[in-house]
Order: sequence, then structure tokens, then C-alpha cells
Amino acid sequence: MEVIRLSRKQKQKERQKQSTRELIGIDGITDYSIKTQYGELVYFIIHPTNISVLSDENVSARIYALMTVLKGIAEIEMLCLNSKENFDDNKQYLKRRMEIEQNPVIRKLLQQDSINLDRMQVQMATAREFLIIIRLKDEEESNVFPYLSRIEKSLKDQGFTARRADNADIKRFLGVYYEQNVTTEKYEDYDGERWVIFND
Repeated sequence: MEVIRLSRKQKQKERQKQSTRELIGIDGITDYSIKTQYGELVYFIIHPTNISVLSDENVSARIYALMTVLKGIAEIEMLCLNSKENFDDNKQYLKRRMEIEQNPVIRKLLQQDSINLDRMQVQMATAREFLIIIRLKDEEESNVFPYLSRIEKSLKDQGFTARRADNADIKRFLGVYYEQNVTTEKYEDYDGERWVIFND
């Protein structure tokens, strides 16, 4: 029994020594990709089309265009992210506060806050980002950019507004995906990097 406890403690110590990148399985972030042990991930940002205003024929045409892109690329994955804050925790908190609040005036204010959050969430419900992910495995460096350019051209030829994500976009995706953070303008490579002054 003691041996198992030591093993768990050692594992916990090793885990505590790991950097954030190691914990989430990232070897590095380049100017155009995320490097992982399972391959290099390149992201293309697809600007969504509001299909609620399109006719059935146009929606069918968009679906067919996406099918054409998917058939033409072997290593493709898709991801949809919120591009705005999630208010669920705040709404749950307000609901609990309303249940225990004795003062009717305060309870009414809490209810108005809850209604306001609902309104904001409805307005942001369509704020999504759609990503196409290409997983590069053992690709020759000289072949990577022509291959990625062909994919980008294929997306544009099918009528999609798309562009390859850069370093800042990738950091923003990670911020949204892991902590629902959409308020930060510029993500640092290292915590506290903005406070370091060289040659001071």
C-alpha cells in the first residue's frame, strides 16, 4: 500500500512540474500551426454564412460545396468554437441568490440581471467560429506551404470565405477553448511576459 501512495505522490509532483503546454499536449506553437506529438495542426478559419436567410436551394448548394471540399482533402478535422463568453455560471449564481434572498427589492434586481444575461446570450448565440484543421504528419517542409495553399484555394473556389490562422489566432482559439476567454487582446507566450523589460 505504501508503494502505491509514493507512486501517486511522485506522479503528482511530476505533473506539477509540467508547463501548461505540456499539460494540454502541445509541443510548440509556430507562426501557422500547433505542434503536438500526434502531428502538426494547421487551422483555417471559415467565416460562417447566415443560412437562415438563404433559400433551400442555396442551403443545399452550400452543403454540396462543403462535401466537395471534404472529399478533396484526406486529413481534415472540423471544430466549432464559441467566440463569446459563456454566461451559464453567472446565471446559476443569480438563480441561487434569488432563492435565498429575503429582500424583495434585491430579489427583483437579481431577476433583472438574469434577464439581461439571457438577452446578451441570445444576441451572441450566433457568435461561433468554424475551423477546418489539417493534421500534417511527416510532411516535407518544402511541400507544406504549397499543400496548404491548395487547401485554401479549394475552400475559396467553393465559395467559402476562409483564411489560414496565424500565431495570434491560434493563441486566441486556445484561450477560448480552454478558459472561455474572449476579452484578452494579446496572448503572451509565457505568463508575465509583458512585465519583463530587457536591458533594464
